[in-house]
Amino acid sequence: MLNGFLALLLCQLLGELLVLATGVPVPGPVLGMVLLLLVLIVIKKTPDSVRLVSEGLLRHLALLYVPAGVGLMVHLEMISQYWLAILVALLVSTFVTMLVTALVFRLLGKFSGPTKGERSGLVRPQGGER
Repeated sequence: MLNGFLALLLCQLLGELLVLATGVPVPGPVLGMVLLLLVLIVIKKTPDSVRLVSEGLLRHLALLYVPAGVGLMVHLEMISQYWLAILVALLVSTFVTMLVTALVFRLLGKFSGPTKGERSGLVRPQGGER
């Protein structure tokens, strides 16, 4: 389990170093998790130590919202000043995320073959074909 935690921290460190070296406007931990994802794709499996640590962190994910809540309270005056811009940004980003997700889902659906239900005749294919 210690090895898994070390692997996650190492990925975060590499992400931070990449951000410092390149100056990309992405948080280091996010870039580190992208690196971890690429490594997991290359090795085609998730090591048990990384899986166990990840599951443990996800079980306590709610605790990670405490600093964000404190940050909201600390910057409440600034938030009250820019609430409209924040609200518009949240709504637009949510809409764009939903739109992109739907488009990717449709695109991937075109590349995949028929589902088990469509092959057995239980489900009609999209587009009204019979």
